[in-house]
Amino acid sequence: MEKQNVPELFGSMVFDDRVMRARLSSDVYESLRKTIDENEKLDEEVAQAVAKEMRDWAIEKGATHFTHWFQPLTGVTAEKHDSFISPSPDGGVIMEFSGKELIKGEPDASSFPSGGLRATFEARGYTAWDPTSYAFIKDHTLCIPTAFCSYSGDALDKKTPLLRSMQALDKQAKRILKLFGQEVKYVRTSVGPEQEYFLIDKDMFNARPDLVYTGRTLFGAMPPKGQELDDHYFGVIKPRVTAFMEDLNEELWKLGVLAKTEHNEVAPAQHELAPIFSTTNVATDNNQLMMEIMQKVARKHGMVCLLHEKPFAGVNGSGKHNNWSMATNTGVNLLSPGDTPYENAQFLLFLSAVIQAVDDYQDLLRLSVATAGNDHRLGANEAPPAIISVFLGDELSAILDAIKNDTPYEGAEKVIMKLGVHTLPRFRRDTTDRNRTSPFAFTGNKFEFRSLGSSNSIACANIMLNSAVAESLRQYADILENASDFETELHNLIKDVITKHERILFNGNGYGDEWVKEAVEVRGLSNLKTTPDAMPHLLDKKNMDMLMSHQVFTESELKSRCEIMLENYNKTVNIEAHTMVDMVRKNYLPAIEQYLYSLAHTTSLMKSVSSNVKCNYEISTMERLSELTDYILERVTDLENALDEMKKLDDVVKTSEFIRDDLIPKMEHLRKHVDEAEMLTSEDSWPFPSYGKILFSVY
Repeated sequence: MEKQNVPELFGSMVFDDRVMRARLSSDVYESLRKTIDENEKLDEEVAQAVAKEMRDWAIEKGATHFTHWFQPLTGVTAEKHDSFISPSPDGGVIMEFSGKELIKGEPDASSFPSGGLRATFEARGYTAWDPTSYAFIKDHTLCIPTAFCSYSGDALDKKTPLLRSMQALDKQAKRILKLFGQEVKYVRTSVGPEQEYFLIDKDMFNARPDLVYTGRTLFGAMPPKGQELDDHYFGVIKPRVTAFMEDLNEELWKLGVLAKTEHNEVAPAQHELAPIFSTTNVATDNNQLMMEIMQKVARKHGMVCLLHEKPFAGVNGSGKHNNWSMATNTGVNLLSPGDTPYENAQFLLFLSAVIQAVDDYQDLLRLSVATAGNDHRLGANEAPPAIISVFLGDELSAILDAIKNDTPYEGAEKVIMKLGVHTLPRFRRDTTDRNRTSPFAFTGNKFEFRSLGSSNSIACANIMLNSAVAESLRQYADILENASDFETELHNLIKDVITKHERILFNGNGYGDEWVKEAVEVRGLSNLKTTPDAMPHLLDKKNMDMLMSHQVFTESELKSRCEIMLENYNKTVNIEAHTMVDMVRKNYLPAIEQYLYSLAHTTSLMKSVSSNVKCNYEISTMERLSELTDYILERVTDLENALDEMKKLDDVVKTSEFIRDDLIPKMEHLRKHVDEAEMLTSEDSWPFPSYGKILFSVY
């Protein structure tokens, strides 16, 4: 296929600003821009005009249907397609699409997770157009990004609270900037989410029930070679993967997704794709699209894209690095050091807001990335620990220490750190090495939140981050707006924040056992290792008060989300446990038994030929496999009994705790014995493809 010119290709299937400016009248365009940029109410006549042009453009591009594209609490996207056709009096059809259809849709809400917000028989739900995220065409369908709410107005999606959190931060950040003499239209958070994933051969995937049902291998012994040589990381991309990446880029570029960087990751068959920064709600939409298109394009190339956080034990899992920053409509990055003392004072105040937010709401950030899949990854020597901490680097840490202690900064010049009074030395970006063990690291002009799992929607983490920072800024604005001496109050405020929240700052090795001890026992930081440990903290009073005060969630929405996330955890592990039982009963035990039979038959035949034949290999293997068969039977029976016990529990919190404390240890014990049996059984007799075959299947 002839390659298209990239600038012409990019956004060719998106009803973006270029298209709107060209097709809409100047009055309609300006009104819509005010809605997008300044949160002004959308005029119905403007919506009607936009709908007409959007319809005509979509039909010209080959679209036959439209859908309100939304993000329910399942973690994936949802869409219901309607055609543009309407009947005409002569028996034919006309192509119609109204402003009303653009603004609002009514999908059935009864079958989506609601956490008690809706009864099963209450079916009505609404989708509402989000004009800040451009409509696009996918598979001949015009997709209109929307929010999703219930008949009573409760948010049933991830987008609505995200937009609310962005609005909360915008409001408080503008209060702060006004104090520094800056009047801006808006402050928006931007995100560049790096996406890790695995590519394996489709036939290998289809031959593994655990991959099909759960997205990860529940059994599997390590092959002789894994990631020990570090030869896959940034290595030459193999032709089959290159072809996939080329097609993926084209599909993403058509949809306006700023796919930029691609490379091999650490584990065999693991790769990464990183986009350029975009506004947080757009980045969230684009990341959902990215995951969907990855899986679609992989199938086209005879492969499957695995987005599970830990598809293979023994090699690195996959995460999603959430690079987060704040910027004004004038293009000023509020997390970028400035050239003047005042600019640097402003930077340090916003930096302090993030530090305080992470410390005050470390439990919210941890639970925002908590899933059954991510529990396998966090804390391993491949991902940040479950303990949330902030990395600043040596130079910035030294500056904060100087402010806290009122001592000279030992940098390019010695100076007492009096903000806005004496010169605050300018410091360069990226003056220290990156710390990949840190869950929340400052990297020059942004923070990299590295704890997200590869299959996670980035909405949850950014909702909590935006809201927590908004709360810090609110507190600062309340103090500084009433200050009699702004510069002195500013200095004292930053000094106070640094002093109170320095426990969250850590530049060392987050993988070390000594850090866990220091973090918990000395600093008093949270170590919420699993989803059942973390998720109930969503309903802690301080967390509910903060999120509700900024109108990000209502009380009922918070309770519903806690219920939904724990229920999702419970269902996920329940499916995994039943899959293990199924594979052991139907495949592994029969395969081992068959292999034992062949060994016994061989031994008997060999001894019948000569009594001098010792058959040491056959006998020793039979003895150990026979023992393992008994162990496996005991362990799978234990697991079945635990599953029966779990059915008796009717509370999601107690069920999740039972899974954490009882079910998962039994699953791990069962796996250990099956994996040992795999090493003793001939490859021809083993019922499923091995790790080695799967991990190296696309090369």
